Amino acid sequence: MTSTLSPGELRRKIRAGEHIGNTSGSAPGYVQCNIVILPASHAHDFLRFCQLNPKPCPLIAVGDAGDPTLPALGDLDIRTDVPAYRVFRDGELTGEVPDISALWRDDLVTFALGCSFSFEEALLADGLEVRNISQGRNVPMYRSNLDCTASGPFTAKMVVSMRPYCAADAIRAIQICSRFPAVHGAPVHLGEPALIGIADLSQPDYGEPVRIEDGELPLFWACGVTPQLALQAARLPLAITHSPGCMLVTDLRNSQLAVL
Repeated sequence: MTSTLSPGELRRKIRAGEHIGNTSGSAPGYVQCNIVILPASHAHDFLRFCQLNPKPCPLIAVGDAGDPTLPALGDLDIRTDVPAYRVFRDGELTGEVPDISALWRDDLVTFALGCSFSFEEALLADGLEVRNISQGRNVPMYRSNLDCTASGPFTAKMVVSMRPYCAADAIRAIQICSRFPAVHGAPVHLGEPALIGIADLSQPDYGEPVRIEDGELPLFWACGVTPQLALQAARLPLAITHSPGCMLVTDLRNSQLAVL
């Protein structure tokens, strides 16, 4: 269900523990970001990974070491303003928490990456259904066989998110999303899932399955969960991300990212 709260109001509710779960459809009109937090000693290699793989890792902002704010994105505290975080130690997921204040260190660097939730608004504005929103579900996400370009210890297969459309609407969706390269841009694949290594659309690796009607094609967009696989491969002593679907909602407007 779409939320009419402003980004600041939503972040305050998240900070107070009054909003949990995915942020799809929340604060319409504003950019949502995937989050990666890691030690400064590995920040350069991860920055390069983002630059080499702009479709799954479109970089929106980078924080200073030890600074939990991202002033360009709003009055926020990265330690408290995401609904749920994943904590990785030595490449292993050790848990999900609603607050990372106790884990914060002076050497941690925050990366904010563009999220597909931002372009969903443009699809809706053009009259296209976004099935995960209409069904009230977290968008389905899958591990594909598409290789990302490695940087230092960071390497991964691309994670993709899926939204189904009939052929005519699929063409329109591609046209619309091509205007938003800072939030994943156009799909990376459409049609047969097996061609990109996905065996069963009813069994997503992250998120929840959505209904696919007869005659609809699955469209697959590069997804910001991809860096989580790269973090696991790098086996850093500590790394933190958002939980899939639980994004940082910023004060940056989606329209500011559109390419005419």
